[in-house]
Amino acid sequence: MSEAKLSFTPILAVIAGELCFAIMGALIKYMSLDLTSEMLVFFRNSLAFLIIVPLLYHQGGLQAFKTEQLRFHALRGLIGVTAMSCFFYILGRMHFTEAILLKLCTPFFIPLVAWLWLKESSSKSTLFAIAVGFIGVLIICEPKLQDADSNGFENIYLALIGLSGACLAALAKVTIRRMGSKEPSLRIVFYFSVFASAASLPFALNNWTNPSATQLILLFALASVATVGQLLVTFAYKQAKAGHIGQYTYTSLIFSSVMGWFFWQETLTLSIILGSLCIVGAGIINLRAR
Repeated sequence: MSEAKLSFTPILAVIAGELCFAIMGALIKYMSLDLTSEMLVFFRNSLAFLIIVPLLYHQGGLQAFKTEQLRFHALRGLIGVTAMSCFFYILGRMHFTEAILLKLCTPFFIPLVAWLWLKESSSKSTLFAIAVGFIGVLIICEPKLQDADSNGFENIYLALIGLSGACLAALAKVTIRRMGSKEPSLRIVFYFSVFASAASLPFALNNWTNPSATQLILLFALASVATVGQLLVTFAYKQAKAGHIGQYTYTSLIFSSVMGWFFWQETLTLSIILGSLCIVGAGIINLRAR
């Protein structure tokens, strides 16, 4: 295989992974009309568990499940499932593209979390990118606060939940870094599914409605595309540096915008476009600064 093909493969993997995540988000938004976000979180993780177990066992038998980082897996699972719950909650209540944009703020929190926890310093470019990214969020939120007919403060409340989820997702990602490079990605995904399923089960039972056969099929599709997306993005970041491929994660904006327009007749307002430019631009600056 040529060098050009080698460099193109991780790019395709990132784009395909982001397409999977966009499909996952659309499925969540669609199913949130009939199923609670607590149930969606539980099924997304428990069904993913059924997919990951045979893959991990095939990779190394029972030995593949052995870990010395159980406390960090538990920490990551609890933090990650809380972040996921925030994201699933806003997906059912916000403009689809806006919810995706808030999720894309996760990279801006990672340097802050890494500085507080791991004492990793950040460059001036990174700090500038963080500021520009949050200006983008304010641009998106500002018209909603001004619009008296759209319950502006409720929309700001949803935006704060989305940003809280992005912050928690950043903490979960830094927890992976804290584990070190010896922990394989499949094992990380497996233990996340274990702890996330256990943590979300009581909340799902408290808000339980029996899913129909069609809903079960959609739930399995949700878990499948989410797992495939995780594996594709993990593969890509193992093949190439984040600074070379990270900007392609913003293709999820294209996918989400098209899906939002096609399925929910959502239009792109000027504030969403300007906010998107700030967030995407800040993300690229942040990646180049590494």
